[in-house]
Amino acid sequence: MQPNSTPEISTAEAVKLLDGDAVLLDVREQHEWDAGHAPQARHLAMSELAGRISEVPADATVICVCHVGSRSAAVSQALIGAGFNAVNLSGGMVAWAAAGLPVVDAVGGSGMVI
Repeated sequence: MQPNSTPEISTAEAVKLLDGDAVLLDVREQHEWDAGHAPQARHLAMSELAGRISEVPADATVICVCHVGSRSAAVSQALIGAGFNAVNLSGGMVAWAAAGLPVVDAVGGSGMVI
């Protein structure tokens, strides 16, 4: 791994970690979250991270996810810099949905990744 590079994991690796104590942190904006997100994810938009970092669990692996992985890579790197154990979900929610993993909307129905 390159210095200052963000650790990335696949959807399969994420599912294994989520079976343990890992947390899936969706950093997309509210309208993206409302349209479709992983059912077990927590929502904390990238734009709100600085003011809400205390909501990020310090005792778990934090898997960051966005649409395709760019924003979540930046959030992962910021969390690592703040002392968290964070990784980026390679391919983001697009990869999650493509792997056939569940996506729900804001009311728990079938969602879509936008």
